[in-house]
Amino acid sequence: MSAPSGGIDLNPTLADLLTLHVQPALLIPTLLVGAWYGWRFVQARRTPQGRARWPLWRAALFALGWVLLLLTTQSRAATLTQSSMALYMTRLMILAEVVPPLLVLGIPRGVALDPRRGMGRVLNVLLDPWLALAVWTAVIVYWNVPAGFNASVVANTAAALLPGLYLLSSLLVWLVILRPLPAVQPATIGSRGWFGLLAALPMMAVASVWLYTPRVLYQPFVNALCLWNLTPLQNQQISGWIMMLAGLPALALAFIQLFQWLVSLTEQQDLPPA
Repeated sequence: MSAPSGGIDLNPTLADLLTLHVQPALLIPTLLVGAWYGWRFVQARRTPQGRARWPLWRAALFALGWVLLLLTTQSRAATLTQSSMALYMTRLMILAEVVPPLLVLGIPRGVALDPRRGMGRVLNVLLDPWLALAVWTAVIVYWNVPAGFNASVVANTAAALLPGLYLLSSLLVWLVILRPLPAVQPATIGSRGWFGLLAALPMMAVASVWLYTPRVLYQPFVNALCLWNLTPLQNQQISGWIMMLAGLPALALAFIQLFQWLVSLTEQQDLPPA
């Protein structure tokens, strides 16, 4: 039986955590993006060419990512930032390492973009690997050093602003790694592999600090009443494991891309001269 303390249920069930809690700042853009995607998908499926470019499995992956985005931003779990660092980090890692690749894989093939004008030019700038890496690293480092994280929790921006920043910066990273828009992304698989490897390092570094530091780093959690009878230090260490495990798939993909790049280099060297 759950034991409420100070108006907070310290032993919530999964059903309790997924109880609807509307946050309009994230709900409205999410609904608009979902509606726009669904409309374009239905339009494309009217022709054989559109069905070939936009198969059902892509729409299914996008829908899964969209539903997970709603669950992590519009549920009661989003209101328990100061009661469980581990729960909070689970939400952030879903937004950073699960939702973005699903949304990116939902993009249809052959999107016509001109890198010299309009949206193509904007994406050509935003999807520059160095820019994406800089934005992602800034979000990870600033919001996880004690000064930045403490300020965000005290000012209550951690619950609203930080999930959005994690999502948007991670979308840039996954767009570079998976390269769904080749017209504005001329990067080779080798450069994408190196990029993925570099992008994984900030998160792995933060996770290692949380795992091996013998004290609680963040002031708002020092004397906090934590969910499920965990101590603040246990919450911090579990958060480190969550962040590290969440980053492993992207790290593995980076190594696969690098391996494919090395294989292609070897094959090119073995070719006879023209």
